[in-house]
Amino acid sequence: MKSIRPEDAGVRSFYQYMTSAIAPRPIALVSTTDRSGNINLSPFSFFNYVGIDPPIIVFAPNKRASDDSYKDTVLNLKEVPEAVVNLVDGNMVQQVSLASSAYEKGINEFEKAGFTPVPSLAVAPPRVQESPGHLECRVLEIKEIGSMSLVIAEVVLAHFSERILDSKGRIDMLKTRWAGRAGGDWYIASGRESLFEVPRPAKGIGVDALPLSVQRSAILTGNELGILGSAAELPDQNDIRQYGYHALIASFREQTQGACENFNELLHIRVKELLAEGNVKEALLAAFQSH
Repeated sequence: MKSIRPEDAGVRSFYQYMTSAIAPRPIALVSTTDRSGNINLSPFSFFNYVGIDPPIIVFAPNKRASDDSYKDTVLNLKEVPEAVVNLVDGNMVQQVSLASSAYEKGINEFEKAGFTPVPSLAVAPPRVQESPGHLECRVLEIKEIGSMSLVIAEVVLAHFSERILDSKGRIDMLKTRWAGRAGGDWYIASGRESLFEVPRPAKGIGVDALPLSVQRSAILTGNELGILGSAAELPDQNDIRQYGYHALIASFREQTQGACENFNELLHIRVKELLAEGNVKEALLAAFQSH
């Protein structure tokens, strides 16, 4: 494994490693306004939701690399501490990229990028009509740390397009196509084909409760071990014993003639198949046949 100290790599080189490794990152397309009413629109991928009560978001514009000056977003927030975080989906990324261009102060990126401004209800900056979600925010604090201005803001009003909502008015992830930044010029857009569910275990038995040969299996992946370890309780010893008489398990014993390693290999392949079918209960019973 390659080990890198930030001071040895240099600022820009380490930045490239970090943005390629911490990915995808959600994108905040932030609209702000100065005291004179001039509007700015700029995207930031150093952004996330970090607090529940009250709802807090953070984003972090860094100073311009060319002259170490503040970006217009920060200058505007120091005059008018309000912003709209417009959420970005895959239908907007080309326009969002265009809005990131280093236009001179006073240039309206809404116009340059072809976005439609719509009035906000609780703050001064306008919203982006094309965005499927808007977070109207009031800035609580701007912390200056090195080249970064960390903006901490409270969401005072949120808007979500009906096209991403289900019949109960909740966001349906299968209707979204949220976009994220990766390293370099790469973006990632979520979608039905890339979404998968991982139910939260109340308190799983843990991978350490599985037979040692299963824990060290070269066939089962870490994700598959995680599924087994998320089971709420260990299988009953009587059920484990009875499953040992299952025709398929018996055939494994006959094929391998008592060779533990070969038997475990066939068994782990069967566990893998059962997990792929979603049959966790039987997969656990099979796993506990391991020697």
